[in-house]
Amino acid sequence: MAAVGTIGKHVLSEKPLFEGKSVNNHTWRVSRIAFSGSARSELSWSCAVLGSRLFYPHQNAAFTKLGKQRKTLAAITASLSDRTSMYFDFAVIGSGVAGLRYALEVAKHGTVAVITKAEPHESNTNYAQGGVSAVLSPSDSVESHMQDTIIAGAHLCNEETVRVVCTEGPERIRELIAIGASFDHGDDGNLHLAREGGHSHRRIVHAADMTGREIERALLEAAVRDPNIFLFQHHFAIDLLTSQDGSNTACHGVDTLNTETLEVVRFLSKVTLLASGGAGHIYPTTTNPLVATGDGVAMAHRAQAVIANMEFVQFHPTALADEGLPVSPVKARENAFLITEAVRGDGGILYNSDMERFMPLYDERMELAPRDVVARSIDDQLKKRNEKYVLLDISHKPQDEILSHFPNIAAECLKFGLDITRHPIPVVPAAHYMCGGVRAGLQGETNVTGLYVAGEVACTGLHGANRLASNSLLEALVFARRAVQPAIDHMCNSKLNLNASDRWAKPMVATSLGDDVLGKLITKTKEIRKELQAVMWTYVGIVRSTARLTTAEQKIARLEVKWEEYLFQHGWKPTMVGLEACEMRNLFCCAKLVVSSALSRTESRGLHYTTDFPHLVESKRLPTIIWPSSHINTTWSSRQLHQQSICL
Repeated sequence: MAAVGTIGKHVLSEKPLFEGKSVNNHTWRVSRIAFSGSARSELSWSCAVLGSRLFYPHQNAAFTKLGKQRKTLAAITASLSDRTSMYFDFAVIGSGVAGLRYALEVAKHGTVAVITKAEPHESNTNYAQGGVSAVLSPSDSVESHMQDTIIAGAHLCNEETVRVVCTEGPERIRELIAIGASFDHGDDGNLHLAREGGHSHRRIVHAADMTGREIERALLEAAVRDPNIFLFQHHFAIDLLTSQDGSNTACHGVDTLNTETLEVVRFLSKVTLLASGGAGHIYPTTTNPLVATGDGVAMAHRAQAVIANMEFVQFHPTALADEGLPVSPVKARENAFLITEAVRGDGGILYNSDMERFMPLYDERMELAPRDVVARSIDDQLKKRNEKYVLLDISHKPQDEILSHFPNIAAECLKFGLDITRHPIPVVPAAHYMCGGVRAGLQGETNVTGLYVAGEVACTGLHGANRLASNSLLEALVFARRAVQPAIDHMCNSKLNLNASDRWAKPMVATSLGDDVLGKLITKTKEIRKELQAVMWTYVGIVRSTARLTTAEQKIARLEVKWEEYLFQHGWKPTMVGLEACEMRNLFCCAKLVVSSALSRTESRGLHYTTDFPHLVESKRLPTIIWPSSHINTTWSSRQLHQQSICL
């Protein structure tokens, strides 16, 4: 079907992603040797090549303890030479709900490397408070959940995806419980189901206001017990290892930087799952942890993966506004503290500083309107009244009910002199979730052979133009599970050349520049990061305009050139890596994707509201697609550090 509009390589299109092409047909034809992930009597794929000898993690791993029983191979990578290469059947980038749930399943068929940027528990999952939505009440229905999702998504959702997720959700919840996750139950012994904004029924399964933490705990403990899963903490993913066969791209693993030993570690794998989370830190205020710098989307974009719907950045309406607390925090937070949607679902009311309830002025659903509506309403109040926060009041509810439902929020506020059972909570919108990402099919497949995606890094079509509350953990669970069988099939049909690692030049750690130069580069990079975040908040925030987006595009381009010139003038090489610099290139990449996608959508839909085109346009009810570009990328953030290998 013909495209209806393009800007650069952005297309509002109904064109299918794969057009009947099987993503499993492309195999790397460099060897006739096939390795079975489950055949321990034969040469295992999960061995690291050290010079001329083979290293087997199962036999030689010197495990260190994380918590009670957590495995890690950090000690191993620290002892290896610069030529370290690790071989696994499956590589998983990210240790949140999507990555761990997938790892637990594929580990039944081969060895799995779970590669995580910081501590294994440090993920967006761990910070998710509200819960997981699923149809578990007799009075609820899949059709109702679908309708709520599609309405919240401003009718941009892929209906088939919505049906799949809403149908399979209940079984995914039961699997979590079987793994060991513990959720709140009511007096009748059944799961306690909460209601949140945009939902017509109570369908939110939760563990008080710390649901993500409980799910992460259960999955991580299960992963630790699994002998086929290896956790690599403090390994920052630099770039995907890809090869080209005509117009087809294939993924063969990932280069990482061990941020503790400052060594590059290469993971080669038959299958790679990207589950690296979002890009909240393109903005100065975000509920995301520090690790959320858009690494997965940026790596996939550089690897020629299709990207979609990046203009739809969800700002959570209610993050804790530190300026309104009785006692100010001693130092600024690394990430904003989230006040869950469930507070409004349980009867919380939004007021301005004069204690005037304002949501009825904006939407008949009032505080239970979808997040995009509530965030814009708060933003409008703040601008009209020249104030820095609004108030969310739950104090009219019984004290014991508040403390049982929201113990984490109550404890955090009490640290700063605020008793939420007696006083309202100061709140302000903050960047929270990327509805766009790497475009995925119904089994998490991408246009890059061997590369699958799940979780926030993926754009599956579920969320459309705005995510319904508590659908994110649900989507991660469903797509992590759906990606399992095709990934196993691909792994079993893949072939391996033991000299594969030498096909890509290895990145260089920048320590050769010396401490003084590195110190200057890190300081400058931190300054540039704050400047980029300020541009994004000022010009690409909750309410946008064409002029402001164009200004942002120009400012970001100049800022990127300024930063790269500074790096290279101080001896930086294009193949050099360092944590701060690599995060910065990913932030630039994602920021540019958001801005250019926003410019291409000439209507207001869901999370993308522009004053120049304030209305929905039915003919533009299409996803924004960023196709792989054949043009030469001129900036460091847009290029892979290595040159793609050519399939033979």
